[in-house]
Amino acid sequence: MHRPPLHPRSVPASTSLSRRSFFAAAGATVSAVAGSSFRRSAAAAPASSEVIRLFNGRDLQGWIPKIRGYRLGENFGRTFRVEDGLLKVRYDQYDRFDERFGHLFFEKPFSRYRLRVEYRFVGEQIEGGPGWAFRNSGIMIHGQDPATMAVDQKFPVSIEVQLLGGRANGRRPTANLCTPGTHVVMNGKLLKRHCTNSTSPTFRGDEWVTVEVEVRGNERIRHYVNGKVVLEYTQPQLDLDDPDARRIADRVPTMLSGGTISLQSESHPIDFRKVELTPLP
Repeated sequence: MHRPPLHPRSVPASTSLSRRSFFAAAGATVSAVAGSSFRRSAAAAPASSEVIRLFNGRDLQGWIPKIRGYRLGENFGRTFRVEDGLLKVRYDQYDRFDERFGHLFFEKPFSRYRLRVEYRFVGEQIEGGPGWAFRNSGIMIHGQDPATMAVDQKFPVSIEVQLLGGRANGRRPTANLCTPGTHVVMNGKLLKRHCTNSTSPTFRGDEWVTVEVEVRGNERIRHYVNGKVVLEYTQPQLDLDDPDARRIADRVPTMLSGGTISLQSESHPIDFRKVELTPLP
């Protein structure tokens, strides 16, 4: 696939990570009032194909954590950290996992873009992590404002691009679709099951994998693995039978055209070496 040459740049944080004011303003994506704010933010994005480096390779500037059971901005146990130029998810300061699912949110919402993430799973899963979370993480897109999440909420209402690593045997694709608090349309039908596998190969061990997500508002979302399309769907929307989605439904359009981007911590260590975004017209 042909792509223009990459000239990455870092995006400076417009607010301190310790402040919640950004999310009050950037409620951009999660409230009807902020819908117009989000459109202004999206319109202000570069119109060119210039790549925006969401992760600058040095620190967590521009990102803010939300870990279940803790306040927004509290990075319990340094779950999210930067070492050796990598954005790492680690649990060495946990005794047990105890369902402390976490998400690291980028400070600005987006609507139409191509996101590129390079990741690898490493090490062993922490004690107390659920069996399904072995070599399991994710990229959450079209997500809710984390300032609207309940303290004990496990996952933001969002579309999840699920990242999986293979077990010793058996097929286990990556860049799957999961839908916490949401539904999508696939092959012309409303898809209500929680997770749908992609057609990607299985990646075992600590191999680096490149996942890209082409997001065109509410129109179409495509998942790519190492340059190949592995999944496609349309019309992401709230699942109004889900209690977390119902709680924000008065502030969020049912049909989701944009939202936050976040990276998961689900009990297995993972490294990210690139998180880059190209705005689309």
